Amino acid sequence: MTNFVRGTNAFISKATGLFAALAFLTAATQQPAMAGDDTYSENEILAKAEGFFGDTTEGLAKAIQKVFADQGRPNGYIAGEEVSGAIGVGLRYGNGQLNRKAGGGRKVYWQGPSIGWDIGANASKVFVLVYKLNTVEDLFQRFPGVEGSFYFVAGVGVNYQQSGDIVLAPIRTGVGLRAGANVGYLHYGKEHSWLPF
Repeated sequence: MTNFVRGTNAFISKATGLFAALAFLTAATQQPAMAGDDTYSENEILAKAEGFFGDTTEGLAKAIQKVFADQGRPNGYIAGEEVSGAIGVGLRYGNGQLNRKAGGGRKVYWQGPSIGWDIGANASKVFVLVYKLNTVEDLFQRFPGVEGSFYFVAGVGVNYQQSGDIVLAPIRTGVGLRAGANVGYLHYGKEHSWLPF
């Protein structure tokens, strides 16, 4: 009977070790998948952007492809609209819905000035890819950008704005045109404000 008890204890010990190793391997292989679950794939973003803009264009696909090549996978996006105008000094106002892959989103507003060689006006739909946004509250600040150095293809424009580690990539299509190089920022907030500063 002693040999039976020893054999059973050895079996239980080996089985416990085997289950512990399997549990460790399962957790290790699921970790990268879980990390990727809080970001959007290029196909997901393209589908959401196409649904928002209402059609598929080569320019939209190329703009999204460029942003993914430059910045990687976003963990959020804002779908909204804005108006802007400038004769040397410009103003931009907009609003939209922030959506995060990890959950949690809300209505957001933005406004900001620009100064530089810039002329024109436009009204546009805007689809903003959001990178490295840990909490919704982190969005409510100023994001500087150089709008004159943007990527433009087939009626779709995209530029980058950054504050700390957070990067925003607004993709715009719309009626009208603002041409030129300007330097400015956009301030994102919880409420609409006419004050652009």
